[in-house]
Amino acid sequence: MLKMLLLGAGRWGKHYLRAARSFPIELFVADPRPRELADAAALGISASHLSTDYREFVARADAVAIATPAETHFELTRSMLAAGKDVFVEKPLALNASEASELARLADASERILQVGHVFRFEAGARWLREEILSGRFGTIKLVRTDFSGFKRPRNDTGVLFADGIHFIDLLNYLLGAPPVRVLARLTDFLGRGMDDQCFLTLDYPPLATDRPRGECLGVLATLEAGYHVPDKVREVMVLGTEMSATCDFTKLHDQIVCVNNRHLRTRDGFEALDGNLVKVTTDQSEPLLAEWRAFLDSIVTRKQPLVDGWAGYDAVRVVEGAMKSARDGLAVNLGA
Repeated sequence: MLKMLLLGAGRWGKHYLRAARSFPIELFVADPRPRELADAAALGISASHLSTDYREFVARADAVAIATPAETHFELTRSMLAAGKDVFVEKPLALNASEASELARLADASERILQVGHVFRFEAGARWLREEILSGRFGTIKLVRTDFSGFKRPRNDTGVLFADGIHFIDLLNYLLGAPPVRVLARLTDFLGRGMDDQCFLTLDYPPLATDRPRGECLGVLATLEAGYHVPDKVREVMVLGTEMSATCDFTKLHDQIVCVNNRHLRTRDGFEALDGNLVKVTTDQSEPLLAEWRAFLDSIVTRKQPLVDGWAGYDAVRVVEGAMKSARDGLAVNLGA
């Protein structure tokens, strides 16, 4: 039986713990806070598999899941990879692109599995959008709008761009098949914490293989908003194409996706806006976190690279880093390859 060590049983670690218990693995849990260990014990983890010192269990574990504060991800992931463990680390992979790249390279060199916790790739709605984008059903994509907002308690270890916005940065990279080539960002600190709590990004992506030439536009334009101030919980992606548009609302358990084939028709006098039919799409409702864990365990067995490997984690961090520089300088930042 696979032996898994979970580092961190707090705010997000509790979700990891619940998901891990759905699979036939032997689970060890380490957290420096006795209260979190008590909660793990209440869920059925035996005292012999609980510790405030993770080093007690490293030699006994085949793989490690890391759900600790973001500033600890780099050192913990590096030490676990160096110890020969496969690693599943919650996003962000690291807090700068240089460290994220180092981890991705270390995983490659040591032939270890490194999966990053960008859970939205495992949403049924995300898979549907990607498949339809690749099929060309949207026609030429004009714009992808994303919004990850909602009134909630800010994290203490990172600003909202690293805490929440990075989710949809990775999702955009997944949907559009590559990271963006340029980013323009505005970050604000309404709460006066010294960290961003509202962000607005404009991202330029390379053209898709299914795109047709369209004047001056040489790629796909995407926008991202994230923040802690909008009263409602918003988790929305809107793909606007020449043949079809779709909105995916990840807050819904059913009918997440609504499609419409609105079109602009050129006339002698300019353009006419033609309303199309509205269609709701039914998708598989399996829990994304369980799918994410299943993918990690499958990668351990098959040794195939996970859907969100170290390089995907690096790409997301690189875009965040570029966005932060853009916000500081007030200029667009070219991200390159």
